[in-house]
Amino acid sequence: MLQPYIPLVVLLVFVVANAVVMLGASHLLSSYARTPVKLQAYESGMPGLGDARGRFSVKFYLVAMLFIIFDIEVVFMVPWAVAFHQLPERSGYLLSAMLIFLGILTVGFIYAWKRGALEWV
Repeated sequence: MLQPYIPLVVLLVFVVANAVVMLGASHLLSSYARTPVKLQAYESGMPGLGDARGRFSVKFYLVAMLFIIFDIEVVFMVPWAVAFHQLPERSGYLLSAMLIFLGILTVGFIYAWKRGALEWV
């Protein structure tokens, strides 16, 4: 009765044993010395400049929010493409709905662009 689960249990045991062996080997074979250079924060190969708690311009947050909004809108196109492919009899309706959606999205993008929301200065 439990025979179909034997490969799953063997795989699970192998994965856990492999993780334990790899972590143990890396801990035993590594030479870790806490030097001031190793304790510094590392960001893109550049040394840290100033305090990380500095104030950012509102433009930074505005561009970040616009990116998230437009990125999420693009994610809505994937289910639409699947429905468009699977429902050829409704393709006219689906195409017109997506064109209206893209039109509204384009108007919002042009509005943000004209208002200077995408300018860094």
